[in-house]
Amino acid sequence: MTILQSAVDASIGSSIPVLVLVSYLLVLIGIGWAGYRRGKGDEEDYYLASRGQGWFVSSLTIMATFFSSFALLGAPGMVYREGVVFALVSLNVPVAGFAIYLLGSRIRAVGQARGYVTQADMLCDYYGSRVVLRLLIVIVGFLFVVPFVMIQLKAGGELASVLFPSQESAFQIGAIVIAGITAIYIMIGGMRSVAWTDAMQCILLTSGMLLAGVAMVSAMGGWTGFTQALGQLPVSSRTLPGNTGFWELPMLMSVCLFMGMGGVLSPPQWMRYYSARDRQTIQRSALIFIILLTGCFLLGIMLVGLGGQALYPLQFDQLGAVSPNPGVGSYDQILVVVMKYQLPNLLGNELGLLLASILIVAIMASSMSTADSNLHALGGLVTRDVYDRFIRPQATEKERLWVGRLVILAASFLSLLVVLSGSRQDSSFVGFMEMMVGLGLFGVAFSVQLLPIAIDVLFVRKGTSVAACAGLATGVVFAFMFTSLFNPLVEWIGFSSLRSLASLVAWVKAALPIHASVWGLVPNAIVLVVVSTFTKPVSEEIRLRFARDVGM
Repeated sequence: MTILQSAVDASIGSSIPVLVLVSYLLVLIGIGWAGYRRGKGDEEDYYLASRGQGWFVSSLTIMATFFSSFALLGAPGMVYREGVVFALVSLNVPVAGFAIYLLGSRIRAVGQARGYVTQADMLCDYYGSRVVLRLLIVIVGFLFVVPFVMIQLKAGGELASVLFPSQESAFQIGAIVIAGITAIYIMIGGMRSVAWTDAMQCILLTSGMLLAGVAMVSAMGGWTGFTQALGQLPVSSRTLPGNTGFWELPMLMSVCLFMGMGGVLSPPQWMRYYSARDRQTIQRSALIFIILLTGCFLLGIMLVGLGGQALYPLQFDQLGAVSPNPGVGSYDQILVVVMKYQLPNLLGNELGLLLASILIVAIMASSMSTADSNLHALGGLVTRDVYDRFIRPQATEKERLWVGRLVILAASFLSLLVVLSGSRQDSSFVGFMEMMVGLGLFGVAFSVQLLPIAIDVLFVRKGTSVAACAGLATGVVFAFMFTSLFNPLVEWIGFSSLRSLASLVAWVKAALPIHASVWGLVPNAIVLVVVSTFTKPVSEEIRLRFARDVGM
């Protein structure tokens, strides 16, 4: 920590931040060790904490996994860039909460009855697809997990680059520290350690969001001063479609409806439903989720982002293009910049630095709570759904556990490489990595493609195996075509036919600006329904068994 210590002393002039950070990281490792000591050494315990988590830990770990550094850095950054329009995106939180209530409790019931660990265990068992559907679900999980892990590592870099501006390699150091510590305590303790650390991290991140909101209003002279400052913001910051014109109503509503759904159906959340003690645990967790996280979004994220615009006005060029204030650096850094400079001025140097340090820890907590959950889930996904099924079916349980740990380590390293590459201005990833919200929207575009078959298995039970595979494959392909990564890939491949397709996609996106998740979800559902009418149905015995296991 010598480099970090010297950077803090040089840029902040106090040892308080580094002491708080070091203490927090040591506590995380300690929790990881405690989880290891309590563990039983089998897969069910490592991945699902023996299916015994109560409502308190379950609610906190579900919230921490959902509200990552996307909430403490990415969302304030988007509010800072776009203005009031992004407040409506908070509607995705209650939508996600109701989805947890309706879907999560049923997933838990079936998982408990059948001993499932991953998403593919349940869906493939119902449809009887041993290869194609399982591999498609693994691909979907990978496309969700890796971007969300990248968001968290990027958050560590953004945090370090603001706190230690004199260090040229601050971004790289921050990303490496987040990646290393997170991988260590997941590998040590599994789900129990992840859930326990998530519980602590959720308390920190929700408290941090609310503290940031209070600090912002106080820094501007109270609520009256805050509202007066908002009245002076540009008209585009107070109206649709925001400062960049991105958030037109169709885009806004599609994100509100399906962004939360994508998070709820992600691999780490699915495993949290399996690990809950009973149905009431999931239902209580959903209600707490709706109330607490919606409040944090409105009273924390919104206040920081809008107040940040007043304190650090955006820059508009002659063509109307917007860019962050030079004093901020990048949009995603607005919260850290505000807290670093405003809290010490408002509360005095020592107390201000202490509270700023707590907020820094809250940001790290939000990063790690989502990174650990996604890496842990990816380990289970690859080990159970690929290694155990196709590579070494005869592997012992101990061997599979170690393979899962190696997957976690490899995924951490891969995500870190992409993040570090994206931090270079000459990198081909720089546009893709520009804002955390963009990465998050990329990931949920794929996880939400599980919605049609999840609804079919849990409620309808009319789809067929062939239709499930065809629908999911169609949804993934169409969703990818409408993401921000499609055009760079087409340019890299260089085929003229693909360039024509990319031009057509661009025209469609301009004509109807909705999120990529919907462009995949609609053909996905249509293919599922249509193909199911012409292919062999799932046996009546399996349908009755699942209806019984769901218990509704």
